[in-house]
Amino acid sequence: MSSINLIDSFQEFKDFKNIDRPTVISVLEEVFRSMLRKRFGTDENCDVIVNPDNGDLEIWRTRTVMEDGFSEDDDLEIELAEANAIDADLEVGDDFIEQITLESFGRRAILAARQTLVSKILELEKDEIFKKYKDRVGEIVTGEVYQVWKKETLVLDDEGNELLLPKTEQIPADYFKKGDTVRAIIDKVDMVNSNPKIIISRTAPEFLQRLFEMEVPEIFDGLITIKKIVREPGERAKVAVESYDDRIDPVGACVGMKGSRIHGIVRELKNENIDVINYTNNISLYIQRALSPAKISSIKLDDEEKHAAVYLKPDQVSLAIGRGGHNIKLAGKLTGYEIDVYREAHEDDEDVDIEEFSDEIEGWVIDEFKKIGLDTAKSILALTSEELVKRTDLEENTVKDVLEILRSEFE
Repeated sequence: MSSINLIDSFQEFKDFKNIDRPTVISVLEEVFRSMLRKRFGTDENCDVIVNPDNGDLEIWRTRTVMEDGFSEDDDLEIELAEANAIDADLEVGDDFIEQITLESFGRRAILAARQTLVSKILELEKDEIFKKYKDRVGEIVTGEVYQVWKKETLVLDDEGNELLLPKTEQIPADYFKKGDTVRAIIDKVDMVNSNPKIIISRTAPEFLQRLFEMEVPEIFDGLITIKKIVREPGERAKVAVESYDDRIDPVGACVGMKGSRIHGIVRELKNENIDVINYTNNISLYIQRALSPAKISSIKLDDEEKHAAVYLKPDQVSLAIGRGGHNIKLAGKLTGYEIDVYREAHEDDEDVDIEEFSDEIEGWVIDEFKKIGLDTAKSILALTSEELVKRTDLEENTVKDVLEILRSEFE
């Protein structure tokens, strides 16, 4: 038989991405052993040799020479007369070795082998992709956007493997088009209908942690530890860090000179506001740092209920709560305490600027009062509900809600 290069003959094997050549060779050998079992009933007396360098195949079958009329199993034995017809020097008890040609199996068997081979290789390749990415969960991966759908984006890595970036794992400000480069973290790897499904995420706290490890050598080297990260993707994040070396300022190291280190992370996260704070076991101080940039006057803690009552000056309340309530919400997640903020009571019952109530009263409502010269709480409380409705474009229910909020300030 002229040697047949199997790997070249099967066009489907040109583009192996995740399987090494020895593995492919072993699969080829197993497929042809299966063909031998179908044809001869056994492959025990057959040698399948695949050259690992070029894929050349040789199949050799060995049978024992028996006296004429004493052969009981044609698959394992051959009668002397039949053996001598091919090699006159053979005697009873000798091994009769013959080469089995691929063509002798027939066209149908070869086509079936091709199909089995393709199926096995694809299955093996999927398993390899699954194992590879399963071991990489939590790592950052870079890929190219291949297709954008309504609920998810298909990304290809540098080997052409498919990664899925669901809309729920994208930062709200993310906008991708085909050909864009995307960085994300490998979040989850599953097998769905025998196909690996690799989910990547840009909203997971671990993504932010890996970005810090890439930008801050002290974190990568273990000199600074990230204790906890909480995020409202695209809006705000809080990162608690601790240094094991007193000479290293963990916050300064993470931010970098003039913000050089953190700016790259902020850009990657679509201008997400990142607060880096010093971790401490002192809960009061930890909560105070977590509510940054607000400055706290005093704190009352209930450790059993994990509750904190925080008192601030009126001009600090909106800072503590933050836009959309993100600051206080993240501070609670970071510290593990439910945080309530209160304005400090004033002994002289002084007036309060209406802007200080922006966390409770919508901006357009405040603007309506300011249009008619009412820019403090007491100036509004000095008028009745009916007068305020007449002088502004506000509805009666809105005015009553505002008055209730303002009155509670002075109770």
